[in-house]
Parts: sequence; C-alpha cells; structure tokens
Amino acid sequence: MARTYILILIGVFLLFTPLAYPEDSAWKDEAGHPVPNSESRISKNGFGGWLVVTPDADWEQKWNTSPETVPHFTTSETVEKGKQLTILIFFVNPKVDEKNKADITCDIQSIRPDGSLSINSHDVVCYRAKIEGSPYNIRLSAPIIKYVGEAKDPPGKWTIRVTLKDNLRHVRLPLKTSFILR
Repeated sequence: MARTYILILIGVFLLFTPLAYPEDSAWKDEAGHPVPNSESRISKNGFGGWLVVTPDADWEQKWNTSPETVPHFTTSETVEKGKQLTILIFFVNPKVDEKNKADITCDIQSIRPDGSLSINSHDVVCYRAKIEGSPYNIRLSAPIIKYVGEAKDPPGKWTIRVTLKDNLRHVRLPLKTSFILR
C-alpha cells in the first residue's frame, strides 16, 4: 500500500500563531508563504478547505492532542478489500456572525469506479458553532467519511467530492480526492 507521511502543513504555524493574512489566501506553509490550490486543498476569498485520506485507525487520537503537538497523518492512495480509510474535511477562516459563530455546510459525494453514487448528501452541517481562537486555526468538520473496502465493492478508482460552503461568506469550495480499491 502506497503511503506518504504528511505533516499538517501549517500545523505549528497556524494552530498556535494568530496572524493576519491577506483576505484571498487561507492556507500558508510553515514559512508563511501561500500554499497553491490543488484538487484536495483550496483557498478562496480567505476561506480554505482540505480533504485528507488516511488509513490511520488512530486519526482521532492524533487530532485530539495538546496545542504543542502537531498531528501527523499517514495518507494513502490505495486500500485493500477489508481495510478502512477515513476522509477528513478540514477548514480555516470561516466568516462569523455578530456572535462569532460560523455556518458551514457541505455536499458530499462518493463515486464508485463505474460512476454510480455510493453517497450523495446535500447541505450536511459541517460546522455551526462559535469560533474560539484564531480563525486561521485548522478545524475539523463534523462529517467524518469512513470507507471500508467490502468484498462486493467494485475495484478501481473511487472519488470523493465535497463542496464546502461558507454560508456567511457565500463561498463554495469544490474539493476532490480519490483512492484505488484493490
């Protein structure tokens, strides 16, 4: 199984240092430089979204650590039948209302190799709560997508599409990632 180790690119820099950034750039690297958009990580009008595919069964333990600890997730582009992947939806800098609350929803699709939909959900609540700390802290959305390669699942490329919507800012981020079921 192909594995790459990633560091949540902006972990230390953004999680623990409240800085002001230009309105159009949400994702920064550790040196403070803008991170270019990709299919799985997009920034638009100051709002950023990111999809991460991990085989880590302990992803939640890695995420729920002290602010001094930078979480490391293993990523994967493949999964064997009987094994599990978790797709995490991260975001930064949502617009807030007068009570400092954000309103983020998302549309989620899981597309089988034959093009049929395994998941097709709209306007799922991703985050509706008060924003504590810097708006540039990385936050995890409420929907956690778990995939288990079942015997009846068709092998091939599975695609996950998430449209992350900052409803107060009126910004939509079309995020996409994929993995191969073997």
